[in-house]
Amino acid sequence: MSIIKKIRTVRVREYSNLTWVEIETDDGLTGLGEVWRGAEAVESAVHTDIANYLLGKDARNIERISRDLTTPYVGYHSSGAEIRAASAVDIALWDLFGKRMGVPVWEVLGGASRDKVKLYNTCSGYRYNATATTVSVGAGRRIASGDEEMRGPYDDQVAFEKDAGKLAESLLAEGYSVMKIWPFDKYAVSNSNNLISLTDVEKGLVPFQKIREKAGKRMEFMCEMHGIWNVPSAIRIMKALAPYEPLWVEDPLCKMDDFDALRMLKDSTGVPICGCETLSGPLVFRQLLQHGVLDYSMVDLGWCGGLSEGRKIAVVADSFNVPVAPHDCTGPILLWAGIHLAFHAGNAVFMEVVRANMATWYKDLVDFLPEVNQGFCALPTRPGLGAALKPEVKERPDAIIRETTLN
Repeated sequence: MSIIKKIRTVRVREYSNLTWVEIETDDGLTGLGEVWRGAEAVESAVHTDIANYLLGKDARNIERISRDLTTPYVGYHSSGAEIRAASAVDIALWDLFGKRMGVPVWEVLGGASRDKVKLYNTCSGYRYNATATTVSVGAGRRIASGDEEMRGPYDDQVAFEKDAGKLAESLLAEGYSVMKIWPFDKYAVSNSNNLISLTDVEKGLVPFQKIREKAGKRMEFMCEMHGIWNVPSAIRIMKALAPYEPLWVEDPLCKMDDFDALRMLKDSTGVPICGCETLSGPLVFRQLLQHGVLDYSMVDLGWCGGLSEGRKIAVVADSFNVPVAPHDCTGPILLWAGIHLAFHAGNAVFMEVVRANMATWYKDLVDFLPEVNQGFCALPTRPGLGAALKPEVKERPDAIIRETTLN
């Protein structure tokens, strides 16, 4: 057996969107999970609810624990604090499993489907999504105007507003052939999400025009719409994008579990739709796929229930011949978890990365990052997820550490 004896949460005020969960067992191992958004709520859910259930349990029984934690009376079928907390716990248990067996998580999931995983770069800036958010559109994300100066070579959100064609050339030089941008977001903010004018549509198209002018079809691109539009506005944007052949439009509607509204988009535009990082559990994905409204399944392992639920979502998508693409614009441990799923799942098409994050603050938090070469990630070889929090993270003056221990 491997009895869970201690649960620890770690937060730091500088990266106030992130919560790390460490689970210690009586065989001397520690597993690490991570989740983003609502950090204090997640911390509370871990210690006031989950810990009472989890302490004393056998950490090897991941599936049983996952089922218990993802079917509470409150918070299920959503990405609320309960499910986010359960996601972090689940990821930590898989990390423990790999460490116990001395192999990477992709191996204990059932092995790898490929030797390398293709990456795409989400063109955000430094510390994007790292700080606490509110419910307002764009909160926690800098919405670049293109007028400000870049804060470093990978300030890609400013770069795509300034000259997306030049940015595409920069990415191609590093081996990336797929990129994701969101030039329409600022018009949602100015118009309360209810309307986008033809003039604003034309302005939002400029970065895509520049990508095609400079990179041609060597660079694939996605348009992130961040779940902030109504049906008429999304149709207007997607029809305008169609001639530029986006790989997908991501989360075009503010209610991404609205099957009928998504069907209207599909029928009106023909543009491939990807969704949805904010949904949890296999059921809603099965329903979306049954309605034929998803061309790509995007799964966030910190919001969907962890690796246990994430791999089920991948299997459901595979049964509909739809690819899965793990999400990361969040934190380094979630990036690692997504990479292991991307190596394991037979229908995984991409892993999302943010080169600005990997070049800066991800390195400050964990002891090891994925090996990236020419737009691909190498097969992880270290046991478990492959990374741990650096010891100095817990020693920071802004660190908030809370523990619950088996009596």
